[in-house]
Amino acid sequence: MVAKLKKVEGKGTSITEINKLIHEPARLMIMANLYVVESADFLFLMRQTGLTFGNLSSHLSKLETAGYVKIKKEFIGKKSHTMLSLTKMGRNAFLTYKNKMKQVFEDLPD
Repeated sequence: MVAKLKKVEGKGTSITEINKLIHEPARLMIMANLYVVESADFLFLMRQTGLTFGNLSSHLSKLETAGYVKIKKEFIGKKSHTMLSLTKMGRNAFLTYKNKMKQVFEDLPD
């Protein structure tokens, strides 16, 4: 039997209200890592998340398109360097996601 989480008279949060873009595990790792820092280097984030170069790039593109992540590419000497940070919109989206997830778990019966 599968239980469904529903709002009860405006109380609590329905699981359907969770931001699915952030909820995907790889993007959740990216957002969580960027949430606790001002900015991060691409290679640092790749090591932190365990994602491959291509996988991280793909997920970052989706987050950038949504307006959640700012990607700044530059050259240091002759080497390319990519810095990543959450936008204000991304910080707000992650905070909302975090609070809604807390509420979903708090609303579960013991």
